[in-house]
Amino acid sequence: MSKSRVIGVILALLGVVLFSAKAVIVKMAYQYPVDAVSLLLLRMLFALPMYLVVAVVKRPKDQAAMTKGVYLWIIGLGIVGYYLASLFDFLGLVYIKASLERIILFVYPTIVLFISRVFFKKQITRRQLIAIVLTYLGIVLAFVLELRLDGEGLMMGVGLIFLSAVTYASYIAGSGWLIPKIGATVFTSYAMIISCLCVIIHYLLVGDFNITNYPTEVYVLGFVMAVFSTVIPSYLVSLSIKMIGASSFAIVASFGPISTILLANYFLGESIHYLQWVGTILVMIGVFFVTKKD
Repeated sequence: MSKSRVIGVILALLGVVLFSAKAVIVKMAYQYPVDAVSLLLLRMLFALPMYLVVAVVKRPKDQAAMTKGVYLWIIGLGIVGYYLASLFDFLGLVYIKASLERIILFVYPTIVLFISRVFFKKQITRRQLIAIVLTYLGIVLAFVLELRLDGEGLMMGVGLIFLSAVTYASYIAGSGWLIPKIGATVFTSYAMIISCLCVIIHYLLVGDFNITNYPTEVYVLGFVMAVFSTVIPSYLVSLSIKMIGASSFAIVASFGPISTILLANYFLGESIHYLQWVGTILVMIGVFFVTKKD
C-alpha cells in the first residue's frame, strides 16, 4: 500500500467531512430570516480574503505553465465548481433535508468517472468498479428511510441538488487534469477567487441588499462555513486529488453522506437507523479498496 496514497485518502476523507458539514450549517442558518443567495454571499465574503492572501504568497513556480488556455480553464472551473454547484446546493437545501441532499449530491462520483473516461480517456479499473458498488450500496442502505416522496417542493429540491452534483463533478474531473500542471494550492486559490467574484456579481444583480441586517448568529455561521467548510477543505480536496487522482477521490468522497448523518443527528436532531450504520460499514470497505493499489 503506497504511503502517499494513504495520506491522499486521509486528506480526502477529512476534506469530505468538513465539506459535508456545510449542509448542516446551511440548515442551521435557515432557521433565521436569511435567503440562499445572501447566505452564499456571506460564505464567500468571509472566504475571499483568505484565498487572496494565499494566492499572493503562493505564486506559480512555473510561470510558463500559466498559459491563456490554463487561465480559461481556471475561470471555467471556478464558475462551475464553487459558484454554480454551491448556488444550486444552497437553493436545493431550502426545500429538502440535509441528509436527503447528500444522497442526491453523491451521485457525482459516477459522473466524475464518466467524464474522466469520455473526455480524458482514463480507464475505469475493476477495483474502482468494486468500490463504487460497495459505496453506493452503503449509501442506499444508509438513506433508505429518507427516501419518502413527501414534503412541499421536494422535486424542486431534488432537481437543484442534482444540478449541483453535475456541476461539482465537472469541477472535480477538470481539476484532476489541471492540478498536476500548476499545483494544488495555486489552482484552488485562483479557482475559488473566481467563484467568490461570481457570487458577488450574482448578488449585485438579484440580491436584496440587506446583508448588514441579519441576526448575529447568521454571520457566525457564515464565518464558520467559510473557514471550516470552504477554505480548509478546498485545499485538502485539491491536495488529495493531486495524490490519488480525481476518480479515486470521487469514490472516497462517498463517505460524505455518512458524515452528514452523524452531524445532522447531533446538530439538527435527525434520527439514526441501524441500516445507516450498516451503510457506514460498506462505505468504509469501499474506501479501503481505494487505498490499495491495483
